[in-house]
Amino acid sequence: MTSKVWFITGASRGFGRAWAQAALERGDRVVATARSPEALQPLAEQYGDAVQPLALDVTDRAAVFAAVDAAKAHFGRLDVVISNAGYALFGTVEESTEAQARAQFETNLFGTLWVAQAALPHLREQGGGHLLVTSSIAGVITFPTAGIYNATKWAVEGLMETLASEASAFGIRVTLIEPGGYDTDWRGASAATTVPMSVYDELRQKIKALSAGRVLGQPSATSAAILAVVDAQEPPLRLFLGKACLPSAKQAYAQRLSVWEAWAAESDAAQG
Repeated sequence: MTSKVWFITGASRGFGRAWAQAALERGDRVVATARSPEALQPLAEQYGDAVQPLALDVTDRAAVFAAVDAAKAHFGRLDVVISNAGYALFGTVEESTEAQARAQFETNLFGTLWVAQAALPHLREQGGGHLLVTSSIAGVITFPTAGIYNATKWAVEGLMETLASEASAFGIRVTLIEPGGYDTDWRGASAATTVPMSVYDELRQKIKALSAGRVLGQPSATSAAILAVVDAQEPPLRLFLGKACLPSAKQAYAQRLSVWEAWAAESDAAQG
């Protein structure tokens, strides 16, 4: 198997770090980016010239284009581009401020858009490539007290599904990675939180009780699945990570279909 060149945003920790490590371990080369490049130094020290660490804030469109161009120039091609940088905003829809909502979209949605737009000309020119985007099970179903985060992931899902249909003629494949619950900084230092309103205290207590005792997956356990996807001749448009995702999605879609069918007569009559 020919070694691949990867470009990964948000590679300092969590999924991005695990996937960069997995690629490097098998002999691939990686351009690893993060807002704090010093966090990438252990990779550079361990893997030497096989890794190129870059400082990158994905909300800066010009910087994203420059980083992708630099990655292509450094290794000569880009086989796997992973838009992974993102964070969570915890709080109800009503509690979320304008600044918090805009910042969430700037990173999770627009950061992904900038990475895709920067990579596409290079992938098209070389005759193909694979763009992976870290979405979430929250891009398929929603969770209370994470409304803005849910919205960014639903937007990412629509954006990337559309792109997949536009770019396939150029040999470019797109995969949405949809993790369930994992032990990452998503719930910790990287997360943002709204100022709570007391009217939602009962809801928060219910959510806390439902989450008690929940076992979270380890990011490193996802690496084999990611490697399988990037090596596949026909990679999937969507990939769940974790056991709970598929049952949750089946339940959600069954409920949606039931409601659509129950209201089918009204829907048909609306045709005129």
